[in-house]
Amino acid sequence: MTSTTPAAREYFRAFFDHNRGCFVAALALTVLDIPSALVGSWLLGEIIDVIATGDLGRLQVLLALCAVFMVASFSISVGMYRAKSDFVCRALVSYKSLAFRRLSEKSIRAFSRENTGSYLSLLTNDVASVEEGYLKRSFLLVYHALLFVGTLAMMLLYSVPLTLAAVALSLLPLAASVLMGRELTVRERAVSDRNEALVSELRDLLAGFSVIKSFKAEAQARDLFDAASGAAEEAKRARYWWDCLITAVSGDLCSVLLQFGVFFIGAWLAIDGQITAGTVLIFVNLCNYLMQPINIVPQYWASRRAAAGLVEKLAAATRENAERAGEKIEPVLERGIEVSHVSFGYEPGEPVLRDVSLEFVAGRSYAVVGASGSGKSTLLNLLMGGYDGYEGSIAIDGHELRDVDAGSLYDLVSLIDQGVFLFDDTIRANVTMFRDFPDGAVDDAVRRAGLAALVAEKGEGFRCGENGSALSGGERQRVSIARALLRRTPALLVDEATAALDNQTARAVGVEILGLEGLTRVVVTHRLDASLLARYDEVVALRDGRVVERGTFDELMAARGYFYALFTVSG
Repeated sequence: MTSTTPAAREYFRAFFDHNRGCFVAALALTVLDIPSALVGSWLLGEIIDVIATGDLGRLQVLLALCAVFMVASFSISVGMYRAKSDFVCRALVSYKSLAFRRLSEKSIRAFSRENTGSYLSLLTNDVASVEEGYLKRSFLLVYHALLFVGTLAMMLLYSVPLTLAAVALSLLPLAASVLMGRELTVRERAVSDRNEALVSELRDLLAGFSVIKSFKAEAQARDLFDAASGAAEEAKRARYWWDCLITAVSGDLCSVLLQFGVFFIGAWLAIDGQITAGTVLIFVNLCNYLMQPINIVPQYWASRRAAAGLVEKLAAATRENAERAGEKIEPVLERGIEVSHVSFGYEPGEPVLRDVSLEFVAGRSYAVVGASGSGKSTLLNLLMGGYDGYEGSIAIDGHELRDVDAGSLYDLVSLIDQGVFLFDDTIRANVTMFRDFPDGAVDDAVRRAGLAALVAEKGEGFRCGENGSALSGGERQRVSIARALLRRTPALLVDEATAALDNQTARAVGVEILGLEGLTRVVVTHRLDASLLARYDEVVALRDGRVVERGTFDELMAARGYFYALFTVSG
C-alpha cells in the first residue's frame, strides 16, 4: 500500500468488507499450492536417479506418488482459483459501491463544476487496473515470494555450492527487474490519465452531437476523438513495450544464462561425484521457480504500486467538495423562509443579487417575475442551498441556511427546474425516483402534472430513453413536475417549469401547483398570465438583481410601475 491517507485506507478496507473468509481461503490455498510445485521437481529428480540404478520397484512407487501428486495439485489449484475469483468479485463490488456512495455525498454545486469524464474513467478503466494490478497480483506476490523461499530451502538441502552459484547468477535479472520496474509505474499512471482524457472527450462529443451536426463540425469532432484515442493507445503501447522489454531482459535473456550456468556447474559437480544427475536436473528445474519471483515480482510490485495510486486518485476525487454537514432540522416549515439583505455573484465584483430582502410565509404562494438576467433563478438556487458564499442571511424557520445539513434541506425543499433530466427507465421509475409510493399518490401526481394522457396512451412501463429521448420536451417537463409533486415537501420551488408546455397545459399545471394546500410555493415564471398571477398571495418583481416591487397582482397593476410595464409588454 503506497498511500496512507484516511480516504485511501477506507477504500483498501472496502476490499475486505464482508469478504475476509474468501481472502483467508484464497491465501491458505495459495500457500498450499507452493509444496506441489516443489514436490514435482523432487519427483522428477528421483525418477532420473532410479533410471540410473534400474530399481523398478522404486520406480513404481514414484509413479504412484506422481498420480497422487497430480490429483492433489489439481484439487488445490481449482480451489485456489475459485476462492480468489470469489474474493476479487466481492472486493470490486464493495470498492465500487463505496466509490459511488462517496460520490453521491458531493454537493450539487461542486459536482456541476467537475469533469464527470474523470469519474467514468475511475469507475471503469481504472477499476480494471486495480483488479489486475492490485487484487489479483497481491496473491501472486505472496505465491512467488513463498515459492522463492521454498526453492532456496530445497536447493540448500541438496547442494550448498550449487545453491550459491544459482543465487549469484540470479543477481543480474534481479537488478534488471528492479531498475526497469520503476518505469512501469510511471507508464501505468500515464495510461490512466490518457484513458480519463479519452472518456471525457467522448462524453462531450456525444452530449454535443446535435450541435456538432447542426454546425457541420463532424470532421473536427472526428479529429478531436482520434487525437484523444490515439494518445490513449500510445500510452498503452508504451506501457506494453516496457512490460515486454522487462520480460525480455530479466526473463528470457537472464533465465537462459542462469539455467545454462547452473547446468554446467552442476554437471561439473556431478562428474566430481559431489551430486547425482538427478540433483542436477532438480536444480535446473528449480531455476524456473527461482527466476519467476526475480522476474515477475518487481513487475508485479510496480503494477501494484500503480494500482494503489489509482485507488488514492479515486479516494481524493470522491472526497473533494463533499456535501456539507450541518444542523439537522425537521422537514416541517412552520414560519417560513426569510431572506435578509442578500447579495450574491458568481464572480467577484459581478453581483447578480443586490441587497434582496423577502419573506416567504409558510403555506402561501409567491410568483417571482422579471426580465432575463434579473436574478430570479439565482434566488431559487440560493434557497436550494446551491451556494453559500452570499452576503446577508437566509433563514428557514430561524435556522441559517449555511448551517443546515444539506440532506435535511432536501427533505424540506424540492425544486422543479427548467432543465429536466430523465433516466433511461420507465415513466413510473422517473416519477417515483425508484422509490415505493402508493399507486394512488403516483396517479394523483401524474394527473396534477398533466401527464395522465401520456400514461394512458403508453403506460407507466414505457421507457423514456436516454435523458428522456423517447418523449417530447413538454412530456419530459411533465414527468419532472410529477416527480416533485409526488414528494410533496413543505416548500416547493418552481423555476420556469412550464416553459416547454403549451399555454393550455401550462395554465392547468399552474392551477394544480396553486391548489396544493399546505405548501409554500415560490414560482419563477416568464408567463404573465393574469388569471394565474391573480391567485398568488404575492408577486415579487426583480430588476437587475433588486426587488423593485412586491404585492398582489391587483396592487401592482394599480401602481402602474415596473410590473405593469412588464405585463403590458408581454401581453
